[in-house]
Amino acid sequence: MKQSTGDRIKGGFHEVKGKVKEEVGQATNSPDLEAEGQAEKIGGKIQKKIGQVEEKLGK
Repeated sequence: MKQSTGDRIKGGFHEVKGKVKEEVGQATNSPDLEAEGQAEKIGGKIQKKIGQVEEKLGK
């Protein structure tokens, strides 16, 4: 598997995981968990975007 594909898959996973954490944090009134989820979701989006850029560049 190419590095770009791996980055896109891992990024998507972290994006979904972060969304779940964010929702659980909201439901349980836990601002720390909600913030952690938001950070992980953003990190996942960035990793996913890096994979897309690498794919376009042919890496």
